[in-house]
Amino acid sequence: MAQRFYVETLGCPKNQVDSDKLIGKFEADGLSATEDPGKADVIVVNTCAFIEDARRESIDTILALDDRKKRGAKLVVTGCMAERYGDELAEALPEADQVAGFGVSIELGKKPKKSISVSAQVPEFDLLNLPRPKSTAPWAYVKIAEGCDRTCGFCAIPSFRGPQRSRSIKSILNEVEALEAKEIVLIAQDLASYGKDQPEELGAGSIVSLVNQVSALVPRTRLLYLYPSDLSDELIEAILGTGVAYFDLSLQHASKEHLRRMRRWGDGPRFIERIRRIRELQPDAAFRSNFIVGYPGETEEDHDQLLRFVEEANLDWCGFFTYSAEEGTHAASMPDQVPAELMAERIAELRELQDKKSDAAQDATIGRVLEVLVDETGLGRSYREAPEIDGVIHVSDALAVGTFHTVSIVGAFGPDLVAEGSEVVEEVETSHAR
Repeated sequence: MAQRFYVETLGCPKNQVDSDKLIGKFEADGLSATEDPGKADVIVVNTCAFIEDARRESIDTILALDDRKKRGAKLVVTGCMAERYGDELAEALPEADQVAGFGVSIELGKKPKKSISVSAQVPEFDLLNLPRPKSTAPWAYVKIAEGCDRTCGFCAIPSFRGPQRSRSIKSILNEVEALEAKEIVLIAQDLASYGKDQPEELGAGSIVSLVNQVSALVPRTRLLYLYPSDLSDELIEAILGTGVAYFDLSLQHASKEHLRRMRRWGDGPRFIERIRRIRELQPDAAFRSNFIVGYPGETEEDHDQLLRFVEEANLDWCGFFTYSAEEGTHAASMPDQVPAELMAERIAELRELQDKKSDAAQDATIGRVLEVLVDETGLGRSYREAPEIDGVIHVSDALAVGTFHTVSIVGAFGPDLVAEGSEVVEEVETSHAR
């Protein structure tokens, strides 16, 4: 009987892609998946280390799965915590049979090496380009690059994910075709910088070429994590050309002085100008962003500038996160740390304002006719909603999963919409011809 494996994934979509690659590797090696960790011969926890809460969740998950594993099963810890903390994590977690950094083979029949970190060297096997199984959902994330070359003051990711390493366009397109998904969501730590680390091989403006080529293969192409300085006119046109007018902009704040403390580009007026430009081209474009509250040195004036920006920008979706001091980052040793109580007050004020903005954006869709992709029975998404991040659209249970339909929006509650109607959209080779 083939050995069975169970993979638990924590953290961001990029971790989910890594887990899919591991699953593909296990299946190629003859193992079979199980949804019951108690029946698995090998249990893998793909951890997140972005902030303290994520690390705590990772540890709790590891301990809980250790309690559930059967006698003789191996418990393997991989992902960002394994890469970032390596030997320290292995020593602190005797429950783990192996702590494996990125690109380290998971040992199944041997006494494993407890910890290896490989971000600064060529991996034993390349997770980024490993094949994946066909998508089990109508949509799929595709990671187009690993690592990041930026030096944002709050972020430790480059220290354990390494510098940017872009994949070839051919390898990405092959993966897109193999997934057989109706919607492809392109992701990376710094998506719009795709190809900049390989100018001779991939050429200037390679992200635009990639978006166009992916869009020719699937009905929907969506982009996540766009750094605002790289949102060129050409990239905007390429995104609008996919038919998915959705812009996920990594802004983090609106105060110019404060953004410089963060080692970030831009300011509120520049961000507003780009948003207005996009809305001139496509008035119904949807926008998402995330902001850090309480980064060291944030003044009341900085906070007020962010409030004014949120008021003026009218973003559809927004996430606000209190600053978390991360070991080894520039910000961890900065003066003027903001008290937790003040961070809580500021984030509550921002969330209250954004809730009104998001509710207004949802209410404005009532009466519109939207094309939805049915993700699961009774639930679909239009171009306005990214999977697993934004709201959903409640549709008739009679609509088949994996098909497109035009529906009328008749109601909104919280982040979700309610639709009626079930006209099937004819499926063709590309989104441009629909």
